[in-house]
Amino acid sequence: MIYISNSEKQTQKLAEQFTATLKKGDVVLLHGEMGAGKTVFVKGIAKALGITDLITSPTYAYMNDYDGKLYHYDCYRLTSGEDAEALGLTDYFYQEGICVIEWSENIADVLPNSTKDVTITKLDEKRRSIEF
Repeated sequence: MIYISNSEKQTQKLAEQFTATLKKGDVVLLHGEMGAGKTVFVKGIAKALGITDLITSPTYAYMNDYDGKLYHYDCYRLTSGEDAEALGLTDYFYQEGICVIEWSENIADVLPNSTKDVTITKLDEKRRSIEF
């Protein structure tokens, strides 16, 4: 389905709805250009999972762990799946938490066979097209 979001709040609400389709151990691949709203979407997932921590992009940390419920990845600076394996990031794919990965195309060769995709397209400064 494709949804149109007119605000960050709506994007988070759509993410909360999407989270209802997830189960423990799922791996979600977020697609979209820089500034599309991928981290905003993750904030909605976190809220739906009952996480109250401040959700930030893990650009320099590569992955933020939110109490083992949510693993939020940013693989922008990685160049291969081998990089992800060397950092131990792939170990979390088989845990109980939900893995949400930004820039997953950079580690495509080590992703699990079964993943869920979300594509966020920036339509203008506020509006986004979100497909899942």
